[in-house]
Amino acid sequence: MNIEQQVSLLPDLPHLATDLLPAPRRDALGADAVAHAPRILLLYGSLRPQSYSRKLALEAQRILHHLGAETRVFDPRDLPMLDSVDKDHPKVRQLREWSQWSEGQVWVSPERHGTITGVFKNQIDWLPLEDGSVRPTQGRTLAVMQVSGGSQSFNVVNALRVLGRWMRMVTIPNQSSVAKAWQEFDDAGRMRPSPYYDRVVDVMEELVKFTLMVRGRSDYLVDRYSERKGADDARRLARESGAVEASSATTA
Repeated sequence: MNIEQQVSLLPDLPHLATDLLPAPRRDALGADAVAHAPRILLLYGSLRPQSYSRKLALEAQRILHHLGAETRVFDPRDLPMLDSVDKDHPKVRQLREWSQWSEGQVWVSPERHGTITGVFKNQIDWLPLEDGSVRPTQGRTLAVMQVSGGSQSFNVVNALRVLGRWMRMVTIPNQSSVAKAWQEFDDAGRMRPSPYYDRVVDVMEELVKFTLMVRGRSDYLVDRYSERKGADDARRLARESGAVEASSATTA
């Protein structure tokens, strides 16, 4: 499990008015009332021992648990650089399997030189758009957040939205950008009460709601005319070339 045994099995939310944050109403979202908990994968983008993107991801994880989600936080340590190893490397395999497991994701990166970190981008680069018939990110919901050492910026969340669109994900409208992150966490690594904290709560609440709405419908939502047309053209060409008949005769 790790990441400190997924934060000692949570939740501990001293700054949250829990009575004002009930679990989303599935009936109001057209969601199955008895289906499993939404499955959310969290990725963060720093290897520093005092990584604020990691701290923010763990804070988000606690809120998600309060909202009834099942979560996994991927540890990017020991994930090799893209193409330096085979895709069967244990960390690469874990990342891809967890992405397939997920129904929604949270991406958190520090801002470095005005954009996302290499640590974060390396994780996304290891996730293919398609691997056989499996698409590890398509149709999943996505929430984006960033931490900054200085004044508030939206460079990273904007970049993450571009990535999310490229990965064919359903990126929710809300987002979080935590400025001067070193001021926003206490010595225990917990986020202090502030409007920044409240925005993180907003983002997680919205992510769970969107995930409940989208999951189970994602295959239909991302079904594309151009892809159906391409598949139909391929079948027609196969018939015209006799490939279909030859294949049928071979298997008969």
